[in-house]
Amino acid sequence: MPYDEARNWRKGTKSARFYSDSARPRLGDRERERRRKKIVKPDDMPWEDSPQGRLKHICNAQMDVRVNSVDAYMQELPPGGRSGKHRHMADEVLYVLEGKGYDLHWDVDLELDAEYVWKVADQPSRWDWEEGDLVWIPPNTVHQHFNADASRPARFISAQNRMFKHLGYDDVEQIEAAPSWHADSPR
Repeated sequence: MPYDEARNWRKGTKSARFYSDSARPRLGDRERERRRKKIVKPDDMPWEDSPQGRLKHICNAQMDVRVNSVDAYMQELPPGGRSGKHRHMADEVLYVLEGKGYDLHWDVDLELDAEYVWKVADQPSRWDWEEGDLVWIPPNTVHQHFNADASRPARFISAQNRMFKHLGYDDVEQIEAAPSWHADSPR
């Protein structure tokens, strides 16, 4: 019958508070948010030796800061050095603080069948950058950062929208580790 839904929609005994809990933050949430830092001093920004390289986290979901939608870190590439090579679903921006270098970007196509298959381009495109530049890395792009100066470090801030992670699109694939990283490195 076309109108069976009208008889069936009241069935069931389960209850929930999904709307109530999301419509108005609880007092405890507001209090916790008030205690979180609005200013993060360099001493409170943790270092991480990672497959991507040495990172200094500026804001991250695991830090006690009020930034709720962006993850950002600073990375220094040693003279003539490079980062790890990876791909993630969110787009990314880099702001170059010092130095000069370039990114290699490999476009990625998605083949969706019984499972995801990422098809990485054979040849990358090269994107040169220097101090003061903003570099955009599109979603799902395999990329790697290179310091073009053999005598000076290059340093940049990387930022990504954390909302992709909250939506379940938190796929990060580390393809190649930075030369400085070892699995037994202190983190």
